[in-house]
Amino acid sequence: MLDFGIANRNAIVCASSKGLGFGCADALAGAGVNVTMCARGGDVLRDAAKLIRDKHDVKVTEVVCDVTTDEGRAALLDATGDVDILVNNAGGPPPGDFRDWTRETWITALDANMLAAFSLIQAVIDPMIERKFGRIVNITSGSVKSPIPALGLSNGARAALTGFCAGLSRQVAEHNVTINGLLPGQFNTDRIESLIANSAKNEGRSPDDVRTSFEQATPAKRLGEIEEFGFACAWMCSAHSGFLTGQNILIDGGKFNSTL
Repeated sequence: MLDFGIANRNAIVCASSKGLGFGCADALAGAGVNVTMCARGGDVLRDAAKLIRDKHDVKVTEVVCDVTTDEGRAALLDATGDVDILVNNAGGPPPGDFRDWTRETWITALDANMLAAFSLIQAVIDPMIERKFGRIVNITSGSVKSPIPALGLSNGARAALTGFCAGLSRQVAEHNVTINGLLPGQFNTDRIESLIANSAKNEGRSPDDVRTSFEQATPAKRLGEIEEFGFACAWMCSAHSGFLTGQNILIDGGKFNSTL
């Protein structure tokens, strides 16, 4: 088993009751990290936490909360204590046409996909600097590099968080505090099921046909699995990744076509 050098560290993994967040919490726990998981759905979160707790010999704490609120973030931070690792994650805004979006639509998207992450970073960054160790990973989207037409809210909010962290990461790197981004492509999650359903409806196709087209559009000819994503997150949070900072790594099966 790989030793990532982070056993007994404390991590917050947001939106971790399922999907990519669960994959990250599971992988970190497998590396010996004590994990605080959160989500708004209590039953699903408790089941997910039990699964990880039973699988790994680490402390797993679940906090039912909404991290877009001050109260939710305060509860999450209080339950964790010293935060060594922060994985920011949130479900993406719904697809749609920008002509239909109001100011409130944008504020909701920014609260979930930029401002909540910013507030948590603000809360943990100075203690990380004092302890000379910190790993912050923002789960954003492949749309940061290649905008997705139907996901304009996600394109804007996630790119804004990425731009802010690009500057901050360089300011804290000398303290062994790193900030990086993981940019998922299409993975087998509830999120992809909603996108498949939306595409099927708009294009008059069957969901199976849409899924097949998604798979065939990826050089790997498949969608990603959450375990693959979780491993990448654990590596990015490892004690051996201190020279990696300010980077945004795509995990998309090669779909984004670029030399660099």
